[in-house]
Amino acid sequence: MKSDKEKLQVLNNLVAHYGFQYWWEDENRISDWVSMILIQQTTEKNAHKALANLEPYLTVESLHEMELETLQELIRPAGFFTQKSNYIKALISWFISHDSDFDKFRAYSTEALRKELLTIKGVGSETADAMLLYIFERNVFIADQYAIRLFNRLGFGPYKTYEEMRKDFNHLTDGIPHDLCKEWHAAIDVHGKHFGKDKNMDESFLIS
Repeated sequence: MKSDKEKLQVLNNLVAHYGFQYWWEDENRISDWVSMILIQQTTEKNAHKALANLEPYLTVESLHEMELETLQELIRPAGFFTQKSNYIKALISWFISHDSDFDKFRAYSTEALRKELLTIKGVGSETADAMLLYIFERNVFIADQYAIRLFNRLGFGPYKTYEEMRKDFNHLTDGIPHDLCKEWHAAIDVHGKHFGKDKNMDESFLIS
């Protein structure tokens, strides 16, 4: 079993190597929130196309009032547009049921808010944690496939499931700056994409 110190070393070495990515920092949190649905099972490029189509309508009111068929056409480039349009509608309805007020959620514990997010159609564990981290500014660890594969390669696993790895890593986010927590996730994914293009990459710099 690897120590927390060794896990932290890998995470901090990743950020030091790739630098800050500044993901999901749009002033319009609705834009970032909707993009978390659009990015599911598609490429960044296609998600961006769909988000660009939605640009004039990225308010709670516009998305709530929009006809489902119109929404589907606008987000078509992201694929699974029938499914994702329903997910966006469910997300907006959930937010409206909480008075469309982000400040209201400050009273929720992170775990209570996570349980709430998981009740929204189309929001699974990974998406819920992305929302917690980037929309609600909570420190959580996103144990996505890039993270699982990386830490398994480095001998920290074997991790087989999202929840298994999350349970083993989430406490590491306690007490670190929120900005750094966001960058752990970004650096893991950026590294994973680089590794995907070069399977012979020397990763020893992460553990030295």
